[in-house]
Amino acid sequence: MKNPTTHNEQLVFLKKIEGQIRGIQKMVEDGRYCVDIITQIRSVIGALHRVEDEIFKKHIDGCVVGALKGRSEAEKQKKVAEVVELISRFRRAA
Repeated sequence: MKNPTTHNEQLVFLKKIEGQIRGIQKMVEDGRYCVDIITQIRSVIGALHRVEDEIFKKHIDGCVVGALKGRSEAEKQKKVAEVVELISRFRRAA
């Protein structure tokens, strides 16, 4: 692959999530109200899902499309199997 897929733009979001996690830790240490803590946890989970979605989309747009345009039938099959496995894992986690 000529241009490997990068995820540098997601680092900004991951650093924000890291800050949110620290905030949740402080909330727990301070004995904050359970509902407030849970609300913040759900916010982090949502943010992680958005990062996951973007990385998955870039994988499809870059790595998978690149393999499908290539000549290697084995590489095509490998990428298709990889995507099917990811989708299967997502369903089990839901």
